[in-house]
Amino acid sequence: MGNAMNKQLLGLLCSTAMALPAFAALESGDPAPAFEARASLAGQAFDFSLSDALAEGNVVVYFFPSAYTRGCNIQAHEFAVNMDAFKAAGASVIGVSLDSIERLNDFSADPDYCAGELAVASDPTGAIASSYELEVRGPREGAVDTRGVAIDHGFAERTTFIVTTDGRIAETIGGISPLENVQKSLEAVQRLK
Repeated sequence: MGNAMNKQLLGLLCSTAMALPAFAALESGDPAPAFEARASLAGQAFDFSLSDALAEGNVVVYFFPSAYTRGCNIQAHEFAVNMDAFKAAGASVIGVSLDSIERLNDFSADPDYCAGELAVASDPTGAIASSYELEVRGPREGAVDTRGVAIDHGFAERTTFIVTTDGRIAETIGGISPLENVQKSLEAVQRLK
């Protein structure tokens, strides 16, 4: 009986361990990993550097699963319409996903989403997301975006980091709706102003 009970307990422990998230995002006070990436604003590709952006003020670094997907469309639109409020709080915003720069060129210029207001950066291997200790999943077979176009890349979990000019994370925002994510991000940079 003791042996059977040990096996049940071991099974329970293993299943519990597998249910826990594999990654835990960086938290407040942690240094924010510096990165450089190809990014797009209003359909034009450029080279983004977190270090350069931090020289100008606090930066909202938000990771999103994929351009042209329901939640990401909502979040990009909300960031775009609130960009003046972020600027007034002395912060810039950069979105990061595993999308190609070509997809992001379209997304950044799309009047319904980024609307030429929001810059988005390409992290095709997921290395940037991983450096922030986010879960990166591989492509899903048969996945298509809201335009009906195949999504052939992996996905990072939706998480936002408020990075201060000293290169540290002031706040990590995740596990909430895309709209709440933008609102909490704005509140965070306004508190820092």
